[in-house]
Amino acid sequence: MAQLKPFRSDAATAAFALAAAARWCDGQLELQFRLEGPLELLLLAEPSPAPQRRDGLWRSSCFEAFVGAVGQEGYWELNLSPSGDWNLYRFDGYRRGGRPEAAIQQLPSRCHRSPQRLTLELTLPGEGWLATGDPRLELALTSVLEHRQTGCQYWALQHAAAEPDFHQRGSFIALEQLQ
Repeated sequence: MAQLKPFRSDAATAAFALAAAARWCDGQLELQFRLEGPLELLLLAEPSPAPQRRDGLWRSSCFEAFVGAVGQEGYWELNLSPSGDWNLYRFDGYRRGGRPEAAIQQLPSRCHRSPQRLTLELTLPGEGWLATGDPRLELALTSVLEHRQTGCQYWALQHAAAEPDFHQRGSFIALEQLQ
């Protein structure tokens, strides 16, 4: 797993370790996030008995993947809450034309939580929205962690802008480097 880094390191972020992994397997994108530390310091949604597609998940603790095909301007943004609520948006270009991806209507995930660790996993079928014949993908694996005392913290594999901006294509990494 690759380590995510906070945009700004401070005492609140130092208490946590966040890692993520991605791989392409049999026409599907498999993602895993692992958060370790004193989870009681964070605002984390409780598991929902009936997870749904929802907007605005990124306003609180949320795990994210930005996915683009190499050489293409368009990309997708996946938001996944610890509750199991989710959304997948399609963008035509940098923050342009954002809309829910109609090809995906449900997205089951698995969340395992203990006092010191949260693991979130999902398998995203590529069929219908992603060119499954060409898995030359680049990704930005990111997270928003809402700390009870200091507010939202922004984590990513790499930060490519002067302010937190997960949409910056310069922060995307080739999928091969994450497998």
